[in-house]
Amino acid sequence: MLVVRLMILAVGTGAIAGTILSFINPEKYVSQPSPPATEITKPVGESPPSPPPPPVLPLDQEAMTLKQTLQRLGSEQSQLNPGAFIVDLDSGEYVSLQGEKAFSAASMIKVPILIAFFHAWDEGKLKLDERLTMTEEVKAGGSGNMQYEAVGTEYLALETAAKMIIISDNTATNMIIKRLGGKEALNQLFAEWGLEQTRLRNPLPDLEGTNTTSPKELVELLAKLNQGKLVSARSRDPIFRIMRETKTRTLLPQGLGEGASIAHKTGDIGSLVGDVGIIDRPSGKRYLAAIMVERPHNDRAANELIRQFSRETYQYFQNREQNSFIE
Repeated sequence: MLVVRLMILAVGTGAIAGTILSFINPEKYVSQPSPPATEITKPVGESPPSPPPPPVLPLDQEAMTLKQTLQRLGSEQSQLNPGAFIVDLDSGEYVSLQGEKAFSAASMIKVPILIAFFHAWDEGKLKLDERLTMTEEVKAGGSGNMQYEAVGTEYLALETAAKMIIISDNTATNMIIKRLGGKEALNQLFAEWGLEQTRLRNPLPDLEGTNTTSPKELVELLAKLNQGKLVSARSRDPIFRIMRETKTRTLLPQGLGEGASIAHKTGDIGSLVGDVGIIDRPSGKRYLAAIMVERPHNDRAANELIRQFSRETYQYFQNREQNSFIE
């Protein structure tokens, strides 16, 4: 895996500067604080009110044409129960289909865990080049190849976090959960971030689907990340880089046009399949999408429905952009 090998090399040598993994040596690349501004004396008692914080999601109006198209597609597969939250960060147009409903998170729970990992790094609670030891209790079946290594094998923390996303390694995920203090500590952090539906209840692979989230909360997480909240800029950029390397590209990416790019994470258990991502169109315009579909066990029609949702969404925003140029 190219990106992981580069990460390991960067940590091992400490000599690769200016590469996409320059965050390995954060002290060298973190911007220095600006000198304090000249103090202006104000009359006693005069204190201008602070402006209200900007909304997490710049919601303007719901894109009813797109929503009706997605509803029609969903109704054609009555055995499926789709949920979606989509927002264009430039126009504020959005679509919500059961967006606030709690769904099984599957491997999409790894997105907030990844953010929590870099949040801990920001706070000095872990080092990217520290070594984590694989124990019997964290070994897990399903996705990933770390399960086939011997107990006692050591991995760099950053390598482990990258495997959690890029190849959706469940053993790596459980190692990161343990390093961050367990599910209780993570759930407390999620609550502090304002997440109500996103909860970690069992280690991965969680085939029963007890870990939960909602399409809207996943999109809100990515919106906060995009705005420079939750983690620092030095952490946000590598999160996006890791998510761009996700190997499974059979869902949201299949609906995108030429020149578009996506940073995303999929989830797939018997009862649900989903994908959440940040999509950049060729013009540089960006939208966020989380689509989750409950289904009869392993019904592949759910995968196709996500591809259809992605295709219709991408084309809708492309057409809107082209029409705005004409106007």
